[in-house]
Amino acid sequence: MLPRGDPRQGDGNLEPFEVFRQEREGEPMRHGGSVVAPDPTLALHYARELYARRGESLRLWVVRRADIVELDDQDLLNPPLDRSYKKPGGFVMRDKLARARERTGQSKRTASPGRPAPADDQAGSA
Repeated sequence: MLPRGDPRQGDGNLEPFEVFRQEREGEPMRHGGSVVAPDPTLALHYARELYARRGESLRLWVVRRADIVELDDQDLLNPPLDRSYKKPGGFVMRDKLARARERTGQSKRTASPGRPAPADDQAGSA
């Protein structure tokens, strides 16, 4: 029997570790599961045996569950600023250009600088 306080014995407290794995290069890390171990070194060995022994994982991340921080504050996740311009389709120039043309009286058929005017359909029929 090992004396109390011996580092080989461990303190007997098991803690959960979360395992994230990558199956192929370029894929995101995904949660694979969890292991329970007395220390991070043994958690790495358990994770390798459970999630990479047969070559099904390219990379493993083993994280102590207590070290994972959850951010659920809606004020931080959804600030009250208008950031619609960052979303696809949030900054549509076509509609703004059409409104600007209407205000200035330009028609859609006039030539833009550097572009020829569109051909008139009735020009060839005269």
